[in-house]
Amino acid sequence: MNVSSLSTRVALMFGVVAVFASLPGRPQTYPMRPVRVIVPFSPGGAVDGPMRLIAQELSKRLGQGIVVENKPGAGAMIGSEIVAKSLPDGYTLLLASQTNAISATLYPKLSFDPIGDFVPISLIGREPGVVVVHPALPVRTLKEFIAYVKERPGQIDYASSGNGSGQHLFAAMLASMADLNMNHIPYRGSGQATTDLLAGQVQMSIPGLAGMLGHIKAGKLRPLAVTGARRAPQLPDVPTVGEAAVPGYEAYVWMGLLAPKGTPAAVVDKLQREIVVVLASDDVKSYMNAASIEAVGSTPADFGTFLRAERARWARIIRETGAKVD
Repeated sequence: MNVSSLSTRVALMFGVVAVFASLPGRPQTYPMRPVRVIVPFSPGGAVDGPMRLIAQELSKRLGQGIVVENKPGAGAMIGSEIVAKSLPDGYTLLLASQTNAISATLYPKLSFDPIGDFVPISLIGREPGVVVVHPALPVRTLKEFIAYVKERPGQIDYASSGNGSGQHLFAAMLASMADLNMNHIPYRGSGQATTDLLAGQVQMSIPGLAGMLGHIKAGKLRPLAVTGARRAPQLPDVPTVGEAAVPGYEAYVWMGLLAPKGTPAAVVDKLQREIVVVLASDDVKSYMNAASIEAVGSTPADFGTFLRAERARWARIIRETGAKVD
């Protein structure tokens, strides 16, 4: 072999190695720059706070910054679309929630699939919602609230963080199962919805428990029931919706990490492993426990199964309740 041929072969070999090493998803190279996590809700919501703490801890594990960006609107679909149409390289991720499963049915003309256009990484955690009313409302139990609304059909307003949000469907499901006629008032995010609820502009809402504990303890909101399968440790005297008045009712606010479809398995697996470690850290465990959030840290496969089940569940509820985007 002459020198010229040898030089050509060596150059080709190094070229192949360079290309292979630069491929996204190589565990020894990812991440090489900051990772962006899109939270499709306004700041201060039920999933925003936990994600910011998790991002801090995940940044330490990955050796790169984790930038959390809020992109609210359209039932979480604005932020979700940004991620769905991003490069599948692991540098743009989505903090998904039950809203993604809901919107998959509620918004029939989307330019992307809120479930199918993503790769599941891990279900991070879940928390119950809480039925809260303004203290001026003369009710102290869920049964009393149901009776009060039935005596005033169409006169009681409930707030949600937006059309198609978990808050919207949690309340719509309660209204359907308890045969209530209430008005849905959608807001652009849970922060605005909570502000008007505290001011008495709307009478009821079913947000995540974590964001309401402070208001409840301060006496600014009255809890009537929690939406989980069991009572929340932070509110042991507050019954579940099922035991209080509506058997069979159960709903959770959940959060999980998704990546654009096509993201390399090596990237997904690395992120999932690190998330499990982060969820077991003292700071994160303490935060989750205080907020009544059940940490999960599932595998990508288990999260995928969960997503498909959630999509089917909320599709059924949307059909049964007739819920729609106002």
